[in-house]
Amino acid sequence: MMPTPHTHDVIIAGAGLAGATFALAAAQGELRVAVVDPLPFSTQLAATFDGRSTAVAFSTFRMLDALGVGEGLRPHACRMDHILVTDGRRPGAASKAMSPAYLRFDAAEIGDANDGEPLGYMVENRQIRAALAQAVGRSDIAVLAPASVSGVVTDTAGATVTLADGTVLRAPLIVGAEGRGSTVRKAAGIGTVGWRYGQSGVVATVRLGRPHGGVAHEYFLPSGPFAILPLTDQRASLVWTETTRAAQALGAASDEAFAAHLMRRFGDFLEGAVPEGPRFVYPLTLELAEALTAQRTALIGDAAHGVHPVAGQGLNMGLKDAAALAEVIIEAMRLGEDIGSAGVLDRYARWRRFDNAVLAAGFDGFVRLFSNDLGPVRLARDLGMAAVNAIGPLRRAFMREAGAATGDLPRLLRGQPI
Repeated sequence: MMPTPHTHDVIIAGAGLAGATFALAAAQGELRVAVVDPLPFSTQLAATFDGRSTAVAFSTFRMLDALGVGEGLRPHACRMDHILVTDGRRPGAASKAMSPAYLRFDAAEIGDANDGEPLGYMVENRQIRAALAQAVGRSDIAVLAPASVSGVVTDTAGATVTLADGTVLRAPLIVGAEGRGSTVRKAAGIGTVGWRYGQSGVVATVRLGRPHGGVAHEYFLPSGPFAILPLTDQRASLVWTETTRAAQALGAASDEAFAAHLMRRFGDFLEGAVPEGPRFVYPLTLELAEALTAQRTALIGDAAHGVHPVAGQGLNMGLKDAAALAEVIIEAMRLGEDIGSAGVLDRYARWRRFDNAVLAAGFDGFVRLFSNDLGPVRLARDLGMAAVNAIGPLRRAFMREAGAATGDLPRLLRGQPI
């Protein structure tokens, strides 16, 4: 019996940030790409869909430039030239004199090596989605939305994907990019490991009473980190971590009550801050896939690793996955290899497995180290912060890591097309 013909080279489940970026990268290599998502782009662009903002590392922004997305995104991207990390016990301490236990990162320290790039760019997720949607619309990528994957069957020759409306697609490779509840991951029999933190993040946008100067503040309290992240138009994105019960109460509070709680945290630090738009509450968990690949299957983004947002690196990890997988399969295609074969997919897994595991473990350890008020632990972390702040080479190494510019970088993260 003749095998069923392939309708595409790659089928991507999920048109979110990681899925759409990978689709553009794969299409740049002249692969025939189909993207399937339950929600059309128009729904994903609504202000009420995703209230988060993302710290896009400078190397990740190079990738967006290389894919033709950066130009449309740049007017909405706020340079993050300074990051200040402080430690404390009580709300409002951010308005007081800085503790000896602090970290300050300045882009100027590594500017010569990065052509004057900032430490990163703060961008609202909805603006990233809009730029990606425009780029996908200009491409030959087939977008099937609203549509959902109801079944995936793989064999030695390819993956057969059945949609809820009965449409059948087939390709040498299926990519799961649909988040932590990935249907593709479950169909491949890939399990996950992880746990809940008992915390939730309250996300809100505020308009500031004075310029933020491109400074990102991360202030650690026993209940979790409280971040003030600079946005364009003299605004800031707040990521307020509390116990799940307290976070839900903040999310449900009236605007007046929320503003009152907010000013307890701000004090005089950024006077005149006024909340704008809806608030969002996200439960915080760690979830790692036990494998990045299976037969004719690869995972990227949150389908592969959902991490705590303490360092703002979740999206950067996912886009590095997308860049690495695209590079591996495009090179395989050019060499005449089967892009969905076990040997090709193993190259991707070996490239990303260690980096993902180390970063996830590091973020988890960071949360546990700072989300408590035990005297000996506080002393140890304060001494550690002071030491890192005093040692220039170590501080610069942290900045390069935060810029996702360490290790074996895919070409796209170096600003080069595949």
